[in-house]
Amino acid sequence: MALKKLSLSLQFGALEDAARHRAALPRHAVTRWIRHALQSDAEITVRIVDAQEGQALNRDYRQKDYATNVLTFDYTQAPLVTADLVLCAPVVAKEARENKKTLQAHYAHLLVHGTLHAQGYDHETGEEDAEEMEALETQVMLGLGFKNPY
Repeated sequence: MALKKLSLSLQFGALEDAARHRAALPRHAVTRWIRHALQSDAEITVRIVDAQEGQALNRDYRQKDYATNVLTFDYTQAPLVTADLVLCAPVVAKEARENKKTLQAHYAHLLVHGTLHAQGYDHETGEEDAEEMEALETQVMLGLGFKNPY
């Protein structure tokens, strides 16, 4: 199956240790990871933020007052997927350490995860939906040369 077209905006907020996060997220790699998870052409903005911005967005849009690893703001799914994926750098780094993953592998997984959310997949709507989404994530990650993220 041919990869879908992607228009990508990659943004970095004011981060401590910004060089480390930029190094883990080269534009060509981010593009590749997202394209492998797409089922339609897409326009996606990826923004890497600090804990304060991540917490504010999660609080304001999900009414959860803490910074989370990835937030997906999906706007359209057809004929073009349009979405913003916001990843909280300190949370991603902490989870990568705790799970003994490289920072790059964890970012790749969360970008695949967020891209699937942008296309309507949801792991919080029931066990069957969660299993379907996890199976897709695993398939994409293995296809990209990463280990099973679960």
